[in-house]
Amino acid sequence: MFENMIAKLKENKKKIVFTEGTDPRVLAAASHLYNEGILNPLLLGNPDAVHAVANEKGLKIDGIEMIDPANYSDMDMLAAKMAELRKGKMDKSACRALLLKPNYFGAMLVKAGLADGLLGGATYSTADTVRPALQLIKTKPGTKIVSSCFILYRETQNGAESYAMADCAINVDPTEDELVEIAVETAHTARVFSIEPTVAMLSYSTMGSGKGDSVTKMQNAARKIKELNPDFAVDGELQFDAAFSAEVAKTKAPGSPVAGHANTFIFPDIDAGNIGYKIAQRLGGFEAFGPILQGLNAPINDLSRGCSAEEVYKMAIITAALQ
Repeated sequence: MFENMIAKLKENKKKIVFTEGTDPRVLAAASHLYNEGILNPLLLGNPDAVHAVANEKGLKIDGIEMIDPANYSDMDMLAAKMAELRKGKMDKSACRALLLKPNYFGAMLVKAGLADGLLGGATYSTADTVRPALQLIKTKPGTKIVSSCFILYRETQNGAESYAMADCAINVDPTEDELVEIAVETAHTARVFSIEPTVAMLSYSTMGSGKGDSVTKMQNAARKIKELNPDFAVDGELQFDAAFSAEVAKTKAPGSPVAGHANTFIFPDIDAGNIGYKIAQRLGGFEAFGPILQGLNAPINDLSRGCSAEEVYKMAIITAALQ
């Protein structure tokens, strides 16, 4: 799954900030990424502390760039730029104090063009990753929200399977218009993983078989997406079985351009999304990559606090590939 991404990244190396430079999992991933020539890690933290952990774990990190926010020579520049971005909500002194936190410092490095993306959250919450991204990186033109996507992947005897699912981690109860954004952004993300998106707007109803506010929301969102004339197929509302199974689709949604072969699934709310991807992951034996944050001006991604070095490695590749 990652072979094509890695080949492209080796030809055009990106610089990715790792906010937790002394975390052994992050260091192990950064060491592999750098020594394999995939990307250029930028580790945040006291260099002596970083080297101490690397030596303890037997990790080769020679040549990897490190920055200690407490001793950064251009802190005044970053603080002034951040104060400008905050538009009077914070003065330069307050910004300077906040920039001592790696999540804010890393986000400002990306905003200032000194790095291509950021990966953090191995030791802090998703909110602590998203908040500085929203305040400093901001959403890209044409989008109003940050959303998330999970890529589900498994290998079978008949070949590999990949699916995109959203929003499973950020937006609790998205509106119709927010669902439109989520679907469009998820289609873009799917293509990064060589998934040609066929988008199903999921519900407990298929083409009017059920009633309710959630059903209406998904119907209207599907209609609004179609009105945009997107370069991908979309339909809804669809139950998951109708979206996924060709046999069920013949009965429940005959004639649908999506039913029976959808590969990109948009859930009506975070309850459905979070439960849905975890069921697929655990019962279906899928590997789940994410949450991949969508809608920002630069690739910023969040790690699970229970992540492994291998997961950090793969999420770093994904972050760089999204740039």
